Amino acid sequence: MLAAAVMATALGLAGCSGGGGEDVRRTKEVRAAQTMGQGEGLVSLVSWNGYAESGGNDPRVDWITPFEKKTKCQVKIKYAANPQEMLDLMSKPNLHYDGVAATPEIAGELIASKQAVPINTDLIDDYKDLEPELRSQLTVKGKHYAVPFTWGANLLMYDPRTVRPQPDSWAALFDPAQAKKYSGHLVVRDSPLTLGDAALYLRSHNRKLHIKDPFALTPKQLAAAGALVAKQRPMVKTYWLNPSDAIAAFATGDAALGEVWPYQVDVLSRSGRPVAGVTPREGVTGWMDAWMMSPRADHPNCMYQWLNWASSPEVQQQVAEWDGVAPANPDACARDRLRPQFCSAYHVGDRGYLSKVMFARMPAASCVNSKSCADYADWNRAWQDARG
Repeated sequence: MLAAAVMATALGLAGCSGGGGEDVRRTKEVRAAQTMGQGEGLVSLVSWNGYAESGGNDPRVDWITPFEKKTKCQVKIKYAANPQEMLDLMSKPNLHYDGVAATPEIAGELIASKQAVPINTDLIDDYKDLEPELRSQLTVKGKHYAVPFTWGANLLMYDPRTVRPQPDSWAALFDPAQAKKYSGHLVVRDSPLTLGDAALYLRSHNRKLHIKDPFALTPKQLAAAGALVAKQRPMVKTYWLNPSDAIAAFATGDAALGEVWPYQVDVLSRSGRPVAGVTPREGVTGWMDAWMMSPRADHPNCMYQWLNWASSPEVQQQVAEWDGVAPANPDACARDRLRPQFCSAYHVGDRGYLSKVMFARMPAASCVNSKSCADYADWNRAWQDARG
């Protein structure tokens, strides 16, 4: 059941095209809804593959069709290939997508550039059941700009047949002297945010840098993280963007050690491959993907209904199983919705673990102690220079 059923404020529906992302006529912006009204018949979303399934890839995997039947809101999706495309789609004033499944790389920019509006969480039935640590990630001055959807941590995975003793530190991957032992067999995530993992290592092993937050780095700190990745580069077998690339590297024996998500550990372990994932003593970074709402939404009521639907434990269970991610709603693990082994491997409901994860966010020029920090453009350049 929906939390409310009256009218949303400032809808301006007269100019709606119903076309899902292509209307250029309407300029009035949607404000945070106070109540929820009747759906407009359509919701247009920018998403990643796998985050909005209608049975096309697997007839058993479908949480769009039941949503459309229940709400009468047809779902129209534009799939983005990478975070930059997602940001571009949500930022162009002539495009009227209702919402986006935002990654840490772009979520902060959407808020800063006013391409996202605050969410009235009272209209979302299961919002209070979502993990508190996640709910706080995109909250600015008491306003919630996102509804957490999925999350994960960046782990160290190794093949115990070739990596001995068991590594317990990011030094195995980032200390050139140690990483050299597995040269040509390292796997590293292909993202500027990987510099945050290098910074996390440096925080403990080069205290002269005075790193406190691995995602709020001064130019000097960012340069040190980039230099570390550059030294590591000749030893890397695979930089992975698609999780399956990391799986393939370990499955064929080409990889011995690398930075992965719980998904790769789970898939390889269940297939009988000799791998193990560890949480290094320096800690781990993590990520959260969350649904955010556009200020140019033509279908705000249907968008709120989508937020409501996507937060439910039943949908969260399907997303977790299909995509190999931790659900933001731990109730996805209740009533045997998800197998206990999955919930344990992904630390679902483990608030002690969650509280120690340093979640990625978009690096910004303004940061702690009023120091000048490197922004995300700086991180992009540093990553490209270091990765080569």
